[in-house]
Amino acid sequence: MSCVSVPKILMPKQGTDLYKWAVIACDQYTSQPDYWEETDRIVGDAPSTLRITLPEVFLEQGDVAARTDAINRTMQQYLADGVLTELPAGFVLTERYSGGAAPRRGLVAAIDLECYEYAAGLRSLVRPTEKTIVERIPPRLDIRRNASVEVPHIMLLIDDPNRTVIEPMFAQTAQLEQLYSTDLMQNGGHINGWFIPEGELTDRLIAAMEALSDREAFNQKYRLTEDLPLLPFAVGDGNHSMATAKAYWEDIKKDLSPEEQATHPARFALCEIVNIHDESLLIEPIHRVMFHVDAEDLLAAAQAFYAANGSTCEVAFADALPYPLPQQQEGAHTVGFCFGARTGLLTVKQPRWGIPLATLQAFLDDYLAQRPEAKLDYIHGADIVRSLGCAAGNMGFFLPDIEKNDLFRGVILDGVLPRKTFSMGEAHEKRYYMESKRIVR
Repeated sequence: MSCVSVPKILMPKQGTDLYKWAVIACDQYTSQPDYWEETDRIVGDAPSTLRITLPEVFLEQGDVAARTDAINRTMQQYLADGVLTELPAGFVLTERYSGGAAPRRGLVAAIDLECYEYAAGLRSLVRPTEKTIVERIPPRLDIRRNASVEVPHIMLLIDDPNRTVIEPMFAQTAQLEQLYSTDLMQNGGHINGWFIPEGELTDRLIAAMEALSDREAFNQKYRLTEDLPLLPFAVGDGNHSMATAKAYWEDIKKDLSPEEQATHPARFALCEIVNIHDESLLIEPIHRVMFHVDAEDLLAAAQAFYAANGSTCEVAFADALPYPLPQQQEGAHTVGFCFGARTGLLTVKQPRWGIPLATLQAFLDDYLAQRPEAKLDYIHGADIVRSLGCAAGNMGFFLPDIEKNDLFRGVILDGVLPRKTFSMGEAHEKRYYMESKRIVR
């Protein structure tokens, strides 16, 4: 069974001002209401995805129910008035310029939610990279229950180092219909989109994605010694949006016959598929700082914890900590640390976890559970880790640069990655809403 489906995508009708139509994903700028006030000013009375989505900055306000009702009415109006028009079945090839050295290239397609699970420990073909916070689903589900259209911001990652899927399509853009080319508001850059009609090209794309699940190549790529469940797709952004779509589908499919389930539009979630090796995707580690700890006690506890888990832990102090950290050695995970005037490396040999951060976080979680006075924060930037970690009563941990293959390997071996494993782009680089799809018949 292929996880990828060819959808009938909804686009705004010809002549719509796409600068006002496309707005950033609703889970961005959640502490900056000014951003959304400016977006509202820019949009004015024009048709816009702002009117059919609910920015999460408003989720805690008392008028959520009224906002949701207005969103659902607007969806129905856009369909009835022809503001949203349905294309023939096909994919959309996207190219997004947002200020980096290279554009992000992707493929808008539909994913069969029967291939996706978000509960920890499951081994579906489509999985989240990080733990899903189930408490975040109900308010989103309330919005989706009466919606007629989905406007998703899901980014689904494939691990295609040889660039066999998406990249070859850009040699054929001259033969494709260009659906849009527009600047994006609020420092969003520029985006292009081309339509790929269902047929030979979509078949070729699906076959290329299915080839990523070849068992022999899969085991070799991730250095596996046993046949662990395949992972052709990992959710990079928008996991709670996808989890909500899954919860909604599980709720409604109970009242459908098998024949109805097979083709119901709510079974398929629209997303942008992106190669994790795309030059635009900068995967940066998120470091850790522990507060209210005794560093010597923490290091001793680390050695005891790893010994109890079948590993050995070596602590080596150094006059200065090199950063970025040295390349990881086979069969070992190394992180840097600092406290007071001291720096060093902590190396765990024969770790039972897939990536260095998972190895570190397993210990930190155990330590925090035993010492309630200790606190943990997640830090972007090594300089900030040094500043905070060297303060009295604190300890900083430096994570190595993340190999893109290791993101998939970590999910394959550990189920999901620890919370705040990596950062993938700045807020203004996140997906802007453009395409949509019906979720009701």
